[in-house]
Amino acid sequence: MDGTVLVADDDRTIRTVLTQALTRAGCKVHATSSLTTLMRWVGEGKGDVVISDVMMPDGNGLEMLPKIADDRPGLPVIVISAQNTIMTAIKAAEAEAYDYLPKPFDLPELMKRTAKALTERRSGPGALRAATQAGGTTGGAETAGESHEDLPLVGRTEVMQTLYRLIARVMNTDIPLLITGESGTGKSLIARSMHDLSDRRTLPFVRAEAADLASLEGPAHLLAETRGGTLLLDEVADLSEEAQARVVRMMDAPGDRQPRFIATSQQNLAAAMEAGSLRQDLYYRISGTELPVPALRARVDDISLLCAHFLTRAENEGAPHRRLSEAAREPLRQFPWPGNVRQLENVVRRLALTARSEEISLDEVNAALGAQSGGEPMAATGSTLSSEKLSESVARHLQRYFDLHGDMLPPPGLYARLMREVETPLIEISLAMTGGNQAKCADLLGINRNTLRKKITDLDIEVTRRRKLM
Repeated sequence: MDGTVLVADDDRTIRTVLTQALTRAGCKVHATSSLTTLMRWVGEGKGDVVISDVMMPDGNGLEMLPKIADDRPGLPVIVISAQNTIMTAIKAAEAEAYDYLPKPFDLPELMKRTAKALTERRSGPGALRAATQAGGTTGGAETAGESHEDLPLVGRTEVMQTLYRLIARVMNTDIPLLITGESGTGKSLIARSMHDLSDRRTLPFVRAEAADLASLEGPAHLLAETRGGTLLLDEVADLSEEAQARVVRMMDAPGDRQPRFIATSQQNLAAAMEAGSLRQDLYYRISGTELPVPALRARVDDISLLCAHFLTRAENEGAPHRRLSEAAREPLRQFPWPGNVRQLENVVRRLALTARSEEISLDEVNAALGAQSGGEPMAATGSTLSSEKLSESVARHLQRYFDLHGDMLPPPGLYARLMREVETPLIEISLAMTGGNQAKCADLLGINRNTLRKKITDLDIEVTRRRKLM
């Protein structure tokens, strides 16, 4: 890398780490804990790229971006922040930041993005800025955010930060959106948030029910009610053939007051289209941009953050002040959470009301999770393992998984999902037990070595080089 980087962060350790890493990469670095000093450097013409924290002792880094843009048009600013909510990503996009990374950030990733910014030298718009401009102006989300910071759209994991950046980019476009994910992941919540934080927030948000599309006049009534706002088609694949045809005609209807169409689905819509349960023309209209919402098990590092969020919300609603003990966190990370974030919220809020003291204990968490699992312990005992066949153990856990869904069936795609969840630990343990020797592991599993290598790559499995102690 070649260039000068200005670093502004009130954390001395972060300044030191970034200064050392950037200097080793060939950059000149000026680092400060003051936004005032940063702005002076910018005004003096120093720096080819800025890396700035948001919350600083003498101000807000995001609020400085418009002045930086006025003083030094085209100077890339990479925002780093410990405020890991959807609002931070949206505000970074509004302020036309070149890029945004959450704390704790991945240093190689930050270095890669800094190198890209130095190479481009603002010859083309940055990723966030380009997306914001493509979607039109985005004024007002800061005030709207005051009433939405309590939404459980929080997460510092990469899958959630990727989702936040994508939301920020498409929030004010007119293109239809398809939000996919399992039950309880927050699809409808994201749809509502995107409306309330967008340019259409002063217009109606209307959820279309199947009954609204049962008659020929239904689409016209929906368009009149929405008045150019946002129309949500919840679980679009569940609509009848006639209702789907009416949605297609509604989306094709000319007019200046067309709503923004957002659809949600638990199903694989491409598979539903192939199976004939979803109209092809509807699929291609609603899938302009897809927002895949990850299951909670794909973002377990966010569980502690979510628990703290739900405990604070419960306290604001009158529950006693509670906190999780360190020991109580691990079972929450290990639980499969078939009901995703919604199920986690229910468990945590119940614990906030029923815990015997300020600190929620391991026993209390285990009892709550046992109730979620039909009263069974979270882990089998040694005696159970010695007397139970593997097929019986698998059947017991599968039955518990179905029971957790109550009267509803699990989301579609169960076979592939379960096969992947079984295959990954099987290969990981086999590799560990063979000391990372892929030839021995392939022989143990009875598969071709090339097949094993492909599965290791596809499943993103880390090869363990030492024998696991049992």
